[in-house]
Amino acid sequence: MTSATGKLEKDLHILVAMASEMEIYLTSDVLFWRMSKSRMPALTLGGYLMRQHRLLLLQDLLSPAEQVDLSSAVSQYNNSLIEKIVRFEQKAHRELDARLRQWGEYLKDVDRGTAATTSNYSTAVEVRTMISSIINQLQLAPYSLNPHVQQQVSLLDNQLRRSWEPGDLVWSEAWQPAYPNVEYWWLYGKPKYKPRP
Repeated sequence: MTSATGKLEKDLHILVAMASEMEIYLTSDVLFWRMSKSRMPALTLGGYLMRQHRLLLLQDLLSPAEQVDLSSAVSQYNNSLIEKIVRFEQKAHRELDARLRQWGEYLKDVDRGTAATTSNYSTAVEVRTMISSIINQLQLAPYSLNPHVQQQVSLLDNQLRRSWEPGDLVWSEAWQPAYPNVEYWWLYGKPKYKPRP
């Protein structure tokens, strides 16, 4: 099993669990939902949508049985959204606010030279990718994206570009079809870390 396939299989396991709890999550006021299965990341819309995006585009790397599991999870997720447009939008915007703050704090740490080593970037950049996943969903009908979100993202992207060092995809090369460089430029390189004074 390659590391790319292993990570996708783990993503699928998480996605199936998230889809099974999505309906109750959407009706709750909790933003970071503690999953009933142990050792799972918290359920959020960004976490779900990021995984769904790459699993759907890379499903050829999965076995036929895993592709069936993926299809079932996506159907269950879609069914959980029925008659919950407003709930979805509200929760998505709450998560965007939280993720934008989280990403902004990380970029401040980069600017101050207090961020962890460059090896940490491939994990930290998941937040930026979740932001993109939520925005992409909110730009589809019947949803509506708050126009201020794009302005905030642009400001943070400009902040990252000031210390940007282009390079290879920070995740597995096999994932390139899901993350084209033009749209996901922040995954192709890393910020230049400044030594802490």
